Amino acid sequence: MSTIQQVHSYGIYHGLPVFPDDVKDLTAIVTGANGISGSYMLKVLSQAPQRWSKIYCLSRRPPLLERGLPPNAEHIALDFLKDPEDIASVLRSKNISSSSEKIHVFFFSYIQAEPKPGAGLWSDAQEMCRINSLLLDNFLAALVKAEIRPQRFMLQTGAKNYGGHLGPTKVPQEETDPRVEFEPNFYYPQEDSLFKYCKQQGVGWNVCMPGPILGAVPDAAMNAAFPLAVYAAVSKHLGVPLEFPADIASWQMYQSMSSSMMNAYMEEWAVLSPAARDQRFNTCDNSAFTWEACWPRIADWYGIKYTGPDMQPDTKWIEKETRFNPRGYGDKGISRRKFTFVEWAQRPEVASAWKEIAKQDGLAWKELKDTDRVFGFLDGTVCRPAPLIFSTDKARKLGWHGFVDSSESLLEVFDDLARIKMIPPVPKVKVDFN
Repeated sequence: MSTIQQVHSYGIYHGLPVFPDDVKDLTAIVTGANGISGSYMLKVLSQAPQRWSKIYCLSRRPPLLERGLPPNAEHIALDFLKDPEDIASVLRSKNISSSSEKIHVFFFSYIQAEPKPGAGLWSDAQEMCRINSLLLDNFLAALVKAEIRPQRFMLQTGAKNYGGHLGPTKVPQEETDPRVEFEPNFYYPQEDSLFKYCKQQGVGWNVCMPGPILGAVPDAAMNAAFPLAVYAAVSKHLGVPLEFPADIASWQMYQSMSSSMMNAYMEEWAVLSPAARDQRFNTCDNSAFTWEACWPRIADWYGIKYTGPDMQPDTKWIEKETRFNPRGYGDKGISRRKFTFVEWAQRPEVASAWKEIAKQDGLAWKELKDTDRVFGFLDGTVCRPAPLIFSTDKARKLGWHGFVDSSESLLEVFDDLARIKMIPPVPKVKVDFN
Protein backbone atom coordinates (compact mmCIF):
# COMPACT_ATOMS: atom_id res chain seq x y z
CA MET A 1 0.00 0.00 0.00
CA SER A 2 1.48 3.34 -1.09
CA THR A 3 1.26 6.44 1.12
CA ILE A 4 2.21 9.94 -0.01
CA GLN A 5 3.36 12.49 2.54
CA GLN A 6 4.31 16.12 2.06
CA VAL A 7 7.17 17.71 3.96
CA HIS A 8 8.85 21.13 3.88
CA SER A 9 11.89 22.97 5.22
CA TYR A 10 11.92 26.05 7.43
CA GLY A 11 15.41 27.51 7.60
CA ILE A 12 17.77 24.83 8.87
CA TYR A 13 14.88 22.55 9.90
CA HIS A 14 14.01 19.95 7.29
CA GLY A 15 11.41 17.24 6.73
CA LEU A 16 8.70 19.12 8.61
CA PRO A 17 5.10 17.96 8.13
CA VAL A 18 2.58 19.72 5.90
CA PHE A 19 -0.76 19.66 7.72
CA PRO A 20 -4.12 19.47 5.91
CA ASP A 21 -5.85 22.80 5.23
CA ASP A 22 -8.81 21.85 7.40
CA VAL A 23 -6.59 21.66 10.52
CA LYS A 24 -7.29 25.22 11.63
CA ASP A 25 -8.76 27.50 14.32
CA LEU A 26 -7.18 25.47 17.11
CA THR A 27 -6.41 26.59 20.66
CA ALA A 28 -3.13 25.79 22.41
CA ILE A 29 -2.39 25.90 26.11
CA VAL A 30 1.37 26.09 26.69
CA THR A 31 2.48 25.73 30.31
CA GLY A 32 5.94 26.78 31.40
CA ALA A 33 5.79 29.13 28.44
CA ASN A 34 8.75 31.23 29.59
CA GLY A 35 11.15 28.27 29.79
CA ILE A 36 13.61 26.83 27.28
CA SER A 37 11.01 24.44 25.82
CA GLY A 38 7.77 26.37 26.27
CA SER A 39 9.11 29.53 24.64
CA TYR A 40 10.13 27.60 21.50
CA MET A 41 6.75 25.86 21.43
CA LEU A 42 5.22 29.32 21.34
CA LYS A 43 7.54 30.28 18.46
CA VAL A 44 6.57 27.23 16.41
CA LEU A 45 2.82 27.61 17.00
CA SER A 46 2.94 31.32 16.17
CA GLN A 47 4.34 30.46 12.71
CA ALA A 48 0.88 29.12 11.79
CA PRO A 49 -1.77 31.61 13.04
CA GLN A 50 -4.46 30.08 10.85
CA ARG A 51 -3.85 26.70 12.44
CA TRP A 52 -3.46 28.06 15.97
CA SER A 53 -5.88 30.96 16.27
CA LYS A 54 -5.41 31.26 20.04
CA ILE A 55 -2.42 30.45 22.26
CA TYR A 56 -2.65 30.70 26.04
CA CYS A 57 0.78 31.01 27.67
CA LEU A 58 0.63 29.79 31.28
CA SER A 59 3.59 30.64 33.50
CA ARG A 60 4.41 32.74 36.53
CA ARG A 61 6.28 35.23 34.34
CA PRO A 62 5.50 36.12 30.70
CA PRO A 63 7.67 34.68 27.90
CA LEU A 64 10.44 37.05 26.87
CA LEU A 65 10.36 37.03 23.09
CA GLU A 66 12.30 39.55 21.00
CA ARG A 67 9.16 40.96 19.37
CA GLY A 68 6.86 40.32 22.30
CA LEU A 69 3.91 37.95 22.28
CA PRO A 70 2.30 37.31 18.89
CA PRO A 71 -1.17 38.88 18.38
CA ASN A 72 -2.98 35.57 18.88
CA ALA A 73 -1.19 34.76 22.16
CA GLU A 74 -2.18 35.74 25.70
CA HIS A 75 -0.17 35.32 28.88
CA ILE A 76 -1.97 34.09 32.00
CA ALA A 77 0.03 34.37 35.22
CA LEU A 78 -0.39 31.09 37.12
CA ASP A 79 1.46 29.19 39.82
CA PHE A 80 0.72 25.46 39.63
CA LEU A 81 1.82 24.98 43.24
CA LYS A 82 -1.39 26.71 44.32
CA ASP A 83 -4.71 25.00 45.02
CA PRO A 84 -6.34 23.51 41.88
CA GLU A 85 -9.52 25.49 42.57
CA ASP A 86 -7.54 28.75 42.40
CA ILE A 87 -6.01 27.66 39.09
CA ALA A 88 -9.41 26.60 37.73
CA SER A 89 -10.95 29.92 38.73
CA VAL A 90 -8.41 31.81 36.61
CA LEU A 91 -8.95 29.44 33.66
CA ARG A 92 -12.74 29.84 33.90
CA SER A 93 -12.37 33.62 33.91
CA LYS A 94 -10.78 33.36 30.44
CA ASN A 95 -13.70 31.30 29.05
CA ILE A 96 -11.26 28.67 27.81
CA SER A 97 -13.76 25.85 28.37
CA SER A 98 -16.03 27.19 25.62
CA SER A 99 -13.60 25.83 22.99
CA SER A 100 -12.58 22.56 24.68
CA GLU A 101 -13.04 20.48 21.53
CA LYS A 102 -10.30 22.51 19.82
CA ILE A 103 -7.81 22.62 22.72
CA HIS A 104 -4.40 20.97 22.76
CA VAL A 105 -2.19 21.18 25.86
CA PHE A 106 1.61 21.34 25.81
CA PHE A 107 2.96 20.83 29.34
CA PHE A 108 6.51 22.03 30.06
CA SER A 109 6.21 23.25 33.67
CA TYR A 110 9.23 22.18 35.70
CA ILE A 111 11.01 23.09 38.92
CA GLN A 112 14.66 22.24 39.54
CA ALA A 113 14.94 21.27 43.21
CA GLU A 114 18.08 22.27 45.07
CA PRO A 115 20.62 19.42 44.93
CA LYS A 116 21.91 17.83 48.10
CA PRO A 117 25.08 19.56 49.42
CA GLY A 118 28.09 18.49 47.42
CA ALA A 119 26.02 16.19 45.22
CA GLY A 120 24.92 16.26 41.60
CA LEU A 121 22.28 18.31 39.84
CA TRP A 122 19.40 15.83 40.33
CA SER A 123 20.62 14.33 43.62
CA ASP A 124 17.49 15.14 45.65
CA ALA A 125 15.36 12.75 43.63
CA GLN A 126 12.62 12.55 46.26
CA GLU A 127 12.05 16.31 46.29
CA MET A 128 12.19 16.44 42.49
CA CYS A 129 9.40 13.84 42.50
CA ARG A 130 7.28 15.64 45.06
CA ILE A 131 7.38 19.11 43.58
CA ASN A 132 7.15 18.23 39.88
CA SER A 133 4.37 15.70 40.45
CA LEU A 134 2.48 18.41 42.32
CA LEU A 135 2.80 20.79 39.36
CA LEU A 136 1.12 18.34 36.99
CA ASP A 137 -1.42 16.95 39.46
CA ASN A 138 -2.67 20.42 40.38
CA PHE A 139 -3.02 21.43 36.74
CA LEU A 140 -4.87 18.25 35.78
CA ALA A 141 -7.25 18.72 38.69
CA ALA A 142 -7.78 22.33 37.65
CA LEU A 143 -8.68 21.28 34.09
CA VAL A 144 -11.39 18.99 35.46
CA LYS A 145 -12.75 21.68 37.78
CA ALA A 146 -12.76 24.23 34.93
CA GLU A 147 -14.49 21.69 32.66
CA ILE A 148 -11.74 21.91 30.07
CA ARG A 149 -11.35 18.64 28.16
CA PRO A 150 -8.59 18.95 25.53
CA GLN A 151 -8.31 16.85 22.40
CA ARG A 152 -4.70 15.97 23.22
CA PHE A 153 -2.37 16.50 26.18
CA MET A 154 1.39 16.48 25.51
CA LEU A 155 3.73 15.99 28.48
CA GLN A 156 7.45 16.62 27.91
CA THR A 157 9.78 14.57 30.09
CA GLY A 158 13.29 13.63 28.96
CA ALA A 159 16.20 11.25 28.56
CA LYS A 160 16.41 10.57 32.32
CA ASN A 161 13.44 8.30 31.62
CA TYR A 162 16.03 5.70 30.55
CA GLY A 163 18.25 6.10 33.61
CA GLY A 164 21.27 7.43 31.73
CA HIS A 165 21.99 9.80 34.65
CA LEU A 166 22.35 6.72 36.87
CA GLY A 167 24.61 4.63 34.66
CA PRO A 168 24.95 2.92 31.26
CA THR A 169 21.73 1.80 29.59
CA LYS A 170 20.97 -0.44 26.63
CA VAL A 171 21.34 1.26 23.25
CA PRO A 172 19.58 2.42 21.30
CA GLN A 173 17.14 3.79 23.83
CA GLU A 174 13.63 2.78 22.69
CA GLU A 175 10.27 3.96 23.96
CA THR A 176 9.36 0.41 25.03
CA ASP A 177 12.35 0.10 27.39
CA PRO A 178 11.26 -0.66 30.99
CA ARG A 179 11.39 1.91 33.75
CA VAL A 180 14.61 2.23 35.75
CA GLU A 181 13.65 2.38 39.41
CA PHE A 182 16.86 2.41 41.43
CA GLU A 183 15.68 5.74 42.87
CA PRO A 184 12.62 7.99 42.46
CA ASN A 185 12.15 9.56 39.02
CA PHE A 186 9.42 12.18 38.72
CA TYR A 187 8.78 11.27 35.09
CA TYR A 188 7.12 8.03 36.18
CA PRO A 189 4.48 9.42 38.61
CA GLN A 190 3.83 12.21 36.10
CA GLU A 191 3.12 9.64 33.41
CA ASP A 192 0.88 7.66 35.76
CA SER A 193 -1.11 10.79 36.64
CA LEU A 194 -1.48 11.72 32.97
CA PHE A 195 -2.58 8.23 31.93
CA LYS A 196 -5.18 8.09 34.71
CA TYR A 197 -6.51 11.55 33.87
CA CYS A 198 -6.73 10.81 30.13
CA LYS A 199 -8.50 7.51 30.69
CA GLN A 200 -11.07 9.09 33.00
CA GLN A 201 -11.63 12.17 30.80
CA GLY A 202 -11.42 10.53 27.37
CA VAL A 203 -8.41 12.65 26.37
CA GLY A 204 -5.61 11.61 24.01
CA TRP A 205 -2.04 11.87 25.30
CA ASN A 206 1.56 12.09 24.15
CA VAL A 207 4.80 11.90 26.10
CA CYS A 208 7.82 13.43 24.34
CA MET A 209 11.34 12.78 25.66
CA PRO A 210 14.20 15.03 24.50
CA GLY A 211 17.89 14.59 25.25
CA PRO A 212 20.30 17.51 25.98
CA ILE A 213 18.30 20.60 25.03
CA LEU A 214 19.68 23.46 22.94
CA GLY A 215 17.85 26.78 23.17
CA ALA A 216 18.16 30.48 23.97
CA VAL A 217 16.26 31.93 26.92
CA PRO A 218 17.25 34.37 29.69
CA ASP A 219 17.33 31.54 32.26
CA ALA A 220 20.47 29.46 31.72
CA ALA A 221 19.31 26.36 33.60
CA MET A 222 19.16 22.96 31.88
CA ASN A 223 20.76 24.41 28.76
CA ALA A 224 24.02 23.07 27.34
CA ALA A 225 24.36 25.93 24.84
CA PHE A 226 24.79 28.89 27.20
CA PRO A 227 27.68 27.57 29.35
CA LEU A 228 29.39 26.20 26.23
CA ALA A 229 29.22 29.64 24.59
CA VAL A 230 30.61 31.19 27.77
CA TYR A 231 33.48 28.70 27.70
CA ALA A 232 34.29 29.56 24.07
CA ALA A 233 34.00 33.33 24.59
CA VAL A 234 36.23 33.32 27.67
CA SER A 235 38.79 31.07 25.95
CA LYS A 236 38.99 33.58 23.10
CA HIS A 237 39.22 36.51 25.54
CA LEU A 238 42.09 34.84 27.41
CA GLY A 239 43.84 33.83 24.20
CA VAL A 240 43.84 30.11 24.99
CA PRO A 241 42.68 27.14 22.88
CA LEU A 242 39.23 25.61 23.27
CA GLU A 243 40.37 22.74 25.48
CA PHE A 244 38.33 19.54 25.53
CA PRO A 245 38.31 18.40 29.16
CA ALA A 246 37.38 14.73 28.79
CA ASP A 247 38.87 11.55 27.37
CA ILE A 248 38.67 10.04 23.89
CA ALA A 249 35.61 7.97 24.84
CA SER A 250 33.60 11.16 25.45
CA TRP A 251 35.21 12.80 22.40
CA GLN A 252 33.87 10.10 20.08
CA MET A 253 30.71 9.12 21.97
CA TYR A 254 27.49 9.42 19.99
CA GLN A 255 24.70 11.33 21.67
CA SER A 256 21.32 12.48 20.44
CA MET A 257 20.98 16.24 20.84
CA SER A 258 17.58 17.88 21.08
CA SER A 259 17.16 21.42 19.73
CA SER A 260 14.23 23.22 21.34
CA MET A 261 12.89 24.31 17.95
CA MET A 262 12.96 20.80 16.51
CA ASN A 263 11.42 19.40 19.69
CA ALA A 264 8.53 21.84 19.31
CA TYR A 265 7.97 20.93 15.65
CA MET A 266 7.78 17.26 16.60
CA GLU A 267 5.48 17.91 19.54
CA GLU A 268 3.10 19.86 17.32
CA TRP A 269 3.11 16.94 14.88
CA ALA A 270 2.48 14.47 17.71
CA VAL A 271 -0.67 16.16 19.03
CA LEU A 272 -2.10 16.73 15.53
CA SER A 273 -1.38 13.28 14.15
CA PRO A 274 -4.22 10.76 14.68
CA ALA A 275 -1.74 7.90 14.33
CA ALA A 276 0.39 9.32 17.17
CA ARG A 277 -2.43 9.36 19.75
CA ASP A 278 -1.50 7.74 23.08
CA GLN A 279 2.16 7.29 22.14
CA ARG A 280 5.53 8.08 23.75
CA PHE A 281 8.27 9.46 21.49
CA ASN A 282 11.99 10.06 21.69
CA THR A 283 12.38 13.68 20.60
CA CYS A 284 15.68 14.72 19.02
CA ASP A 285 17.46 16.27 16.03
CA ASN A 286 18.03 12.98 14.17
CA SER A 287 21.58 14.22 13.60
CA ALA A 288 24.75 12.13 13.95
CA PHE A 289 26.42 14.20 16.69
CA THR A 290 29.79 13.79 18.41
CA TRP A 291 32.04 16.33 20.09
CA GLU A 292 34.82 15.11 17.80
CA ALA A 293 32.91 16.63 14.86
CA CYS A 294 31.43 19.67 16.63
CA TRP A 295 34.33 20.88 18.80
CA PRO A 296 36.52 22.05 15.87
CA ARG A 297 33.51 23.90 14.41
CA ILE A 298 32.97 25.82 17.63
CA ALA A 299 36.65 26.79 17.65
CA ASP A 300 36.28 27.98 14.04
CA TRP A 301 33.27 30.14 14.95
CA TYR A 302 35.41 31.92 17.55
CA GLY A 303 38.61 31.99 15.51
CA ILE A 304 40.67 30.09 18.08
CA LYS A 305 42.63 26.87 18.22
CA TYR A 306 41.31 23.80 19.97
CA THR A 307 42.70 20.73 21.68
CA GLY A 308 41.05 17.32 21.64
CA PRO A 309 41.26 14.63 24.30
CA ASP A 310 44.58 14.29 26.11
CA MET A 311 46.26 11.08 24.93
CA GLN A 312 49.34 11.21 27.20
CA PRO A 313 49.80 8.04 29.27
CA ASP A 314 50.58 10.01 32.44
CA THR A 315 47.46 12.23 32.29
CA LYS A 316 45.83 12.55 35.69
CA TRP A 317 42.11 12.00 35.21
CA ILE A 318 39.27 12.78 37.54
CA GLU A 319 37.46 9.46 37.37
CA LYS A 320 33.85 8.99 38.43
CA GLU A 321 32.03 5.69 38.46
CA THR A 322 28.27 5.68 37.98
CA ARG A 323 26.16 4.69 40.98
CA PHE A 324 24.18 2.05 39.11
CA ASN A 325 24.19 -0.14 36.00
CA PRO A 326 20.67 0.16 34.49
CA ARG A 327 21.42 -2.15 31.55
CA GLY A 328 21.93 -5.02 34.01
CA TYR A 329 25.09 -6.51 32.50
CA GLY A 330 28.69 -5.45 32.04
CA ASP A 331 30.39 -2.92 34.28
CA LYS A 332 29.19 0.37 35.66
CA GLY A 333 30.06 3.42 33.59
CA ILE A 334 33.18 5.52 34.18
CA SER A 335 33.70 9.11 33.05
CA ARG A 336 37.14 10.70 32.87
CA ARG A 337 38.02 14.38 32.72
CA LYS A 338 40.96 16.65 33.54
CA PHE A 339 38.71 19.33 35.01
CA THR A 340 35.03 20.10 35.35
CA PHE A 341 33.28 23.09 33.80
CA VAL A 342 31.93 23.91 37.26
CA GLU A 343 35.47 24.20 38.62
CA TRP A 344 36.57 26.13 35.51
CA ALA A 345 33.74 28.68 35.89
CA GLN A 346 34.81 29.35 39.48
CA ARG A 347 38.43 30.18 38.62
CA PRO A 348 39.35 33.81 39.43
CA GLU A 349 40.76 34.48 35.94
CA VAL A 350 37.57 33.16 34.33
CA ALA A 351 35.31 35.26 36.56
CA SER A 352 37.43 38.33 35.82
CA ALA A 353 37.41 37.69 32.06
CA TRP A 354 33.63 37.28 32.01
CA LYS A 355 33.14 40.57 33.87
CA GLU A 356 35.25 42.31 31.24
CA ILE A 357 33.29 40.64 28.41
CA ALA A 358 29.96 41.46 30.03
CA LYS A 359 30.90 45.11 30.51
CA GLN A 360 32.23 45.43 26.97
CA ASP A 361 29.11 43.94 25.35
CA GLY A 362 26.46 45.07 27.84
CA LEU A 363 25.42 41.53 28.75
CA ALA A 364 22.57 40.54 31.03
CA TRP A 365 24.77 38.35 33.23
CA LYS A 366 27.39 40.69 34.68
CA GLU A 367 29.06 37.80 36.48
CA LEU A 368 28.91 34.03 36.37
CA LYS A 369 26.40 32.83 38.96
CA ASP A 370 24.75 29.59 40.01
CA THR A 371 27.76 27.83 38.51
CA ASP A 372 27.00 24.41 40.02
CA ARG A 373 23.61 24.29 38.33
CA VAL A 374 24.46 26.00 35.02
CA PHE A 375 27.85 24.44 34.29
CA GLY A 376 27.00 21.11 35.93
CA PHE A 377 24.57 20.46 33.08
CA LEU A 378 27.37 21.05 30.54
CA ASP A 379 29.64 18.65 32.44
CA GLY A 380 27.06 15.91 32.04
CA THR A 381 26.56 16.67 28.34
CA VAL A 382 30.22 16.77 27.32
CA CYS A 383 31.57 13.95 29.48
CA ARG A 384 29.27 10.93 29.43
CA PRO A 385 29.82 7.44 30.87
CA ALA A 386 27.76 5.86 28.08
CA PRO A 387 26.16 6.85 24.76
CA LEU A 388 22.69 8.32 24.26
CA ILE A 389 21.35 6.93 21.00
CA PHE A 390 17.65 7.68 20.65
CA SER A 391 15.69 5.40 18.38
CA THR A 392 13.17 7.36 16.33
CA ASP A 393 11.96 4.32 14.42
CA LYS A 394 8.44 4.48 15.85
CA ALA A 395 7.92 8.15 14.97
CA ARG A 396 9.31 7.65 11.47
CA LYS A 397 6.93 4.76 10.83
CA LEU A 398 4.03 6.99 11.89
CA GLY A 399 5.03 9.83 9.54
CA TRP A 400 7.59 12.01 11.34
CA HIS A 401 10.63 12.93 9.20
CA GLY A 402 12.02 16.06 10.91
CA PHE A 403 15.78 16.67 10.97
CA VAL A 404 18.24 19.42 11.86
CA ASP A 405 22.04 19.34 11.86
CA SER A 406 22.79 19.70 15.59
CA SER A 407 25.95 21.73 14.97
CA GLU A 408 24.04 24.19 12.74
CA SER A 409 21.35 24.39 15.40
CA LEU A 410 23.95 25.09 18.09
CA LEU A 411 25.32 28.03 16.09
CA GLU A 412 21.79 29.38 15.58
CA VAL A 413 21.21 29.15 19.33
CA PHE A 414 24.49 30.97 19.99
CA ASP A 415 23.29 33.78 17.72
CA ASP A 416 19.94 33.84 19.53
CA LEU A 417 21.73 34.01 22.90
CA ALA A 418 23.76 36.95 21.61
CA ARG A 419 20.59 38.78 20.51
CA ILE A 420 19.12 38.54 24.00
CA LYS A 421 22.43 39.71 25.48
CA MET A 422 23.29 36.46 27.24
CA ILE A 423 26.63 36.11 25.42
CA PRO A 424 28.75 38.34 23.15
CA PRO A 425 28.28 38.04 19.37
CA VAL A 426 29.86 34.98 17.79
CA PRO A 427 32.80 36.18 15.61
CA LYS A 428 32.39 33.43 12.97
CA VAL A 429 35.88 34.08 11.72
CA LYS A 430 37.63 30.95 10.53
CA VAL A 431 41.36 31.36 11.08
CA ASP A 432 44.08 29.38 9.30
CA PHE A 433 46.59 28.41 11.99
CA ASN A 434 48.95 26.66 9.58
